[in-house]
Amino acid sequence: MRKLFALIAVFGMLTIGASKLMAQEEEAAAPAEQTEQTEQLTASMEEEDIESTSLHAAIKQKFIEGGAGFMAAVVLCLIFGLAIAIERVIYLNLSDTNTKKFIAGFEDALNNSGLEAAKEYCRNTRGPIASIFYQGLERYDQGMDMVEKSVVSYGSVQMGLMEKGLTWIGLFIALAPMLGFMGTVIGMIGAFDNIQAAGDMSPALVAGGIKVALITTVGGLIVAMILQIFYNYCTAKIEGIVNNMEDASVSMLDILIKYEQKNK
Repeated sequence: MRKLFALIAVFGMLTIGASKLMAQEEEAAAPAEQTEQTEQLTASMEEEDIESTSLHAAIKQKFIEGGAGFMAAVVLCLIFGLAIAIERVIYLNLSDTNTKKFIAGFEDALNNSGLEAAKEYCRNTRGPIASIFYQGLERYDQGMDMVEKSVVSYGSVQMGLMEKGLTWIGLFIALAPMLGFMGTVIGMIGAFDNIQAAGDMSPALVAGGIKVALITTVGGLIVAMILQIFYNYCTAKIEGIVNNMEDASVSMLDILIKYEQKNK
């Protein structure tokens, strides 16, 4: 019996010792793995920093090579054009409302609470459609012909407000490539001047001048393409809102005619 207890005690000590040894090995291996992961993460971050720095340096170098004057003008076209385009995008998205929901609410307010409630509903709703409805209700007492003329006239006003600023975006779309082409022409003139001054048709002189000249053209074309995307988006958005305005105006006239017949 004593021998059995002794064997059990020895077996337990061996098990405890083995578990401690394995734990120590795992603890020793864990810092090594963490160190390796940290080194890999640091290396990847350094590579990303180098790539971003190299990209920034490359853009800066091309900007300088293209000529600070013309490249700055192209960049200004991009900045001003984007500023106007972003403002238009925000304005048009705020102007776009759920037309069906608005018309249903307008009809309920008019039939249940009268003209003043319908006016208040229009005042509390944003967008050109609500403004057109409000202008039509303001002239309801002058007859349906006057309401229709008011809706058509104020619809033109709202369309002009939505198209505000698009001409400037179009100007920058046309101006940026022109500035790039002008920089190209001036760069070519400079290249031929260098050839004339050197008295030799050196490929290095020609290649350097042409390279500098074409950088401005590429910059202008890139700016024009970016602004063209925003311009087309704005025009498509305006067309959609105008179609909704026209449909809503017809629905408004129908609702007012029914309301007039009901209250006769």
